[in-house]
Amino acid sequence: MTETSRESWTVGRLLEWTTDWFKQKDVEGGRLAAELLLARAMNCPKIELYTRYHVEPTPQQRDAFRELVSRASEHTPIAYLLGSREFYSLDFLVTPAVLIPRPETEAIVQRAIELCRQLPDRHWRILDVGTGSGCIAIAIAYYADNASVIASDLSAGTLEVATQNVDRHQVSDRVRLVEADCVTLPQEFIPDDGFDIIVSNPPYISSRQWSELPPNVRDYEPKIALVMEDGDGLVMYRRLAAEAPEVLKKRGRLLVELGYDQHTAVLEIFENAGRWNYIDSHRNTGDVYDRVAEFELR
Repeated sequence: MTETSRESWTVGRLLEWTTDWFKQKDVEGGRLAAELLLARAMNCPKIELYTRYHVEPTPQQRDAFRELVSRASEHTPIAYLLGSREFYSLDFLVTPAVLIPRPETEAIVQRAIELCRQLPDRHWRILDVGTGSGCIAIAIAYYADNASVIASDLSAGTLEVATQNVDRHQVSDRVRLVEADCVTLPQEFIPDDGFDIIVSNPPYISSRQWSELPPNVRDYEPKIALVMEDGDGLVMYRRLAAEAPEVLKKRGRLLVELGYDQHTAVLEIFENAGRWNYIDSHRNTGDVYDRVAEFELR
């Protein structure tokens, strides 16, 4: 994309060139990524690009777009370039301090909301372990007004991002953030009779799989949110199976996100722990894999 061509660099031509360039560079998102970056450079909603197809962006806008395209070509995640990512129809601030929310994680939110709506007159107390950007906790609280969520994370930097997202979606009255390891919370955050639901998207990438991840994930997203050092991807499931009963009420539910190939292994972990009933597994519409396992504490 140079300025020496005699043909005008219209919105349409910029999108066509960039889509082809991203394909050559194996940039995730292709055409959609090009549209999102150009809309950011032109400071307009993405949908407006279609009504401005033959418009030529200003030199300043083209310079800004060129810089974004260059960084995307180096596999910087598009969400980090934009500073936000949509999740469960909500817009979340994201930085390199947090894992980028992904569509498959929406299955855990959907199931938690379903449980809350089954008994709408009941107040549901929920713990989100490893909250990251806060997307799970915030989405549950936003759509289930009979739920309150304690959202924990090990990283103070991560919690700073989550705090901004709590404020952005105006759920600070029902989402509280705490720096904590797994379910080891300060006593003041634990209900007297335990939580009704625990949700978690834990690090489930094995050390072996880490080196095989695409560069936009491996080289940019926080490793601590994806993989436990020298782990097989199942460390946090073992911890949750053993430790969650300390803070979950009897007959309470535990919802955990799974790697696509971990269903059998995770079920074995909870069965061997001896305190859990397996309830069901859940996936998003159109997904070929179960993404969430649901257990009940005996």
